Amino acid sequence: MSTAEQYIRTEHPVIDSDPHFTRVVRYMRGSDVAAWGGLTVGAPAILLALERVRPGAGPKGINVALGIATAFGFMGGFLYSYQKSSLRFWGWEENARELAKNRVEMDARIAAGLEPYGKPTMDEGAQGVAARNSKYAALKFSAIPWFNTTNHKYHLAENTASKGEN
Repeated sequence: MSTAEQYIRTEHPVIDSDPHFTRVVRYMRGSDVAAWGGLTVGAPAILLALERVRPGAGPKGINVALGIATAFGFMGGFLYSYQKSSLRFWGWEENARELAKNRVEMDARIAAGLEPYGKPTMDEGAQGVAARNSKYAALKFSAIPWFNTTNHKYHLAENTASKGEN
């Protein structure tokens, strides 16, 4: 077994090792959204506090800096919240709520005759490349923000094992 094929043992059940972007955002908890908002507001608040300690370029300069700080706080907050939600899909954090929601969603899709993870629009080879490029991509946000935005058949975590399973 190669290194890439080794089992990843998790304490909680794995829901999806490569969840689609929209699923990760839909499954965000209120605490994730609150953290996103807190980081969005926190970045310019820290800048204002520093401005009171040591004033900078003046009112026009601080307005531009506040806009940039808010934008960075918004983006950083989103990436943080996205990563927290992804960790629950992978079974790396407590995910009972997401597991129940996933069960209901998948049962409804199957009952409606739909593909569980959406109909793939690419050939077999391209699906594999897309899955390999986006699997666990939320761990690499410091290098490049990369999300799974494709439908492919490699969502289930065949190469993972939850704690206690053989």
